[in-house]
Amino acid sequence: MSEISQRTMDTVQRWLNDPLVDEETKQELRDLQQDEAELEERFYRDLEFGTGGLRGVIGAGSNRINKYTVGRATQGFAQYILQAHGKAEGTPSVVIAHDSRHFSPEFALEAALVLAGNGITAKLYPSLRSTPQLSFSVRHLGATGGIVITASHNPPEYNGYKVYNAEGGQLVPDEAEQVIALIQQVDSFASVKRLSQEEAEAQALLVWLGEADDQAFVDTVMDISLNRDSIASHLGEDFRIVFTPLHGTGGEPVRRALEGIGFRHIHVVQEQAQPDGDFPTVKSPNPEEREAFTLAMKLGEEVGADILIGTDPDADRMGAVVKNSQGEYVVLTGNQSGAIMIHYVLGRLKEAGKLPDNGAVIKTIVTSEMGAVIAEHYGAKVFNTLTGFKYIGEKMTQFEESGSHTYLFGYEESYGYLAGHYARDKDAVLASMLICESAAYYKGQGKTLYDVLQELYEEFGYFLETLQSRTLKGKDGVAQIQAKMSNWRDQPPTQIGGVAVQQVLDYAEGLDGLPKENVLKYMLEDGSWFCLRPSGTEPKIKVYFAVRGHSFDDAQHKMAALSDHVMARVDA
Repeated sequence: MSEISQRTMDTVQRWLNDPLVDEETKQELRDLQQDEAELEERFYRDLEFGTGGLRGVIGAGSNRINKYTVGRATQGFAQYILQAHGKAEGTPSVVIAHDSRHFSPEFALEAALVLAGNGITAKLYPSLRSTPQLSFSVRHLGATGGIVITASHNPPEYNGYKVYNAEGGQLVPDEAEQVIALIQQVDSFASVKRLSQEEAEAQALLVWLGEADDQAFVDTVMDISLNRDSIASHLGEDFRIVFTPLHGTGGEPVRRALEGIGFRHIHVVQEQAQPDGDFPTVKSPNPEEREAFTLAMKLGEEVGADILIGTDPDADRMGAVVKNSQGEYVVLTGNQSGAIMIHYVLGRLKEAGKLPDNGAVIKTIVTSEMGAVIAEHYGAKVFNTLTGFKYIGEKMTQFEESGSHTYLFGYEESYGYLAGHYARDKDAVLASMLICESAAYYKGQGKTLYDVLQELYEEFGYFLETLQSRTLKGKDGVAQIQAKMSNWRDQPPTQIGGVAVQQVLDYAEGLDGLPKENVLKYMLEDGSWFCLRPSGTEPKIKVYFAVRGHSFDDAQHKMAALSDHVMARVDA
């Protein structure tokens, strides 16, 4: 039996016969005619539009990201915008930004021209900009929605397409479901309405954004600073920062924000300063990984840096590196950086007498409880959301509308942070500024961030977290991930490594008023927990672990036992 399905054969033929598909794409498909497995992989389904949008490998095919799948998705989003805009006065508008990945500019322009073809004004950044700036710009410009072309820290062969609502947040499930339904109605490329660039500009349906919009974003970020005067007057004088944008969009805005609040010694890793979709100096452009900081560590030693920071390609995630008591570089986890920033932000607000009685911190269900314990110490209420910053943004908007709580800080373990109300997505520009500001503040007290972290452990407990994942690519991988989730759901363990499982939280049932999501969390009798979640953006099953010990040794012992037992079953 042939590896290729009838659906794939029919879809390939439609692409080859469609006059709207360019010759280069058709030739790419002809060259694959003998590789049935590859054709099946490219066409066995339409690239899935999840709650965050599209993300996939670049190339020809319905299960790939290309200008045709981007155009189809934009047509569906345009219909959603027009329906949501209703009879409101004026022309609806969508802000569009893109990162440094291959074909990002082309995909961004394609989206703009399809929006224009639907009578929606596209406000397009002419060159790469960060995802948080896109979120800010939607709100700042009063747009009806937003699009950003990025695949975050995925490998170079990937790109993606994320859509935003009028609040500047990624679409939450009920919004995404409406967009998905409208995309599915776009049954041919002929159904995609599109203007040429000349037509769109002539009709003022394509508007180019620029320097004024950039400055508005950076100024707003700098306004969040809690110690600007001290940094400008003396703390910034002998504080040394090494920064790597990892070939992405963070280079310009991070430097502007740091310099703007008074830091004088910012050393950029030159080998990684230029945007490059191949990310040639790293295996993965991910500031969660120590390897991404190899060049930054070398430069840090040369200049005597107090802190190293790195941002991912679309500058929504920030990683920080500090030296421990032995003088060795340590990459802070997202949980550790979040706990430090909560301690700094809430502590400084309290010192200034500006900590509100109804302050709130928001985190995700797979984020450490350490930040929550610190926030509660300062009198803030902690709210949990599902994984994904869109849910934190949604909660922020609810607070803003109801006035029930004053948002102070939101974060997730995957290196995403936000303080302030200017955006509804995580911001590595803001996080870079805050982590450096906090490090400079504590240096003024004779402490490093590593010292501060040890003090927090001593006061609040030795929290330890880790994440393990298994990548299962392709059609078979999807089925394997679902089978593993079903196995854990249908046959939940009663104990792990001799520790009883106290509670099983199945978020597919819609717990605590949260949307339904395929996530399982197991609470153990000793306060430890682990959580299984299929990634929404990569072909992975992720397993999160968290323990709390009375010492580092105790926490490490608990973690080793927990993760070994769980992963043995995951891999079975």
